[in-house]
Amino acid sequence: MTTISAVDRERLIAAARSAAQHSYAPYSQFNVGSALLFADGAIVTGTNIENASYGLALCAETIAVGKAMEQGRRGGLVAVAVTGSGDGVVTPCGRCRQILFELAALGGTDPVIWSCGPDSVQEKTLSELLPDAFGPGSL
Repeated sequence: MTTISAVDRERLIAAARSAAQHSYAPYSQFNVGSALLFADGAIVTGTNIENASYGLALCAETIAVGKAMEQGRRGGLVAVAVTGSGDGVVTPCGRCRQILFELAALGGTDPVIWSCGPDSVQEKTLSELLPDAFGPGSL
């Protein structure tokens, strides 16, 4: 795993918290923000976007990965921060874990995931959150 400085960790968490402020969550009132850190120091953020047809909602991590891909980023993912407006720690859902895995697999990385709550941060690697992942090598 890549060593990430305390400054970059705090910068990434702050970016996720800032992104959550732009959430569109009129149904759940649960605002989520995500920030992706790449090896070159770039940060790409995303926020959740709900829809009246609940199944069409988009998670913050999915938005961030889409933006990163649109920027031409294929790999180099070293860390992810996720935060939400609830009282507890927010971890990526199963779908987002899979989407993050696909991006990480393109660069052969196992990014650290900081799941943030208002007063605490849980640290795990993506492979700990999604063991035995299905990816490009599984086809």
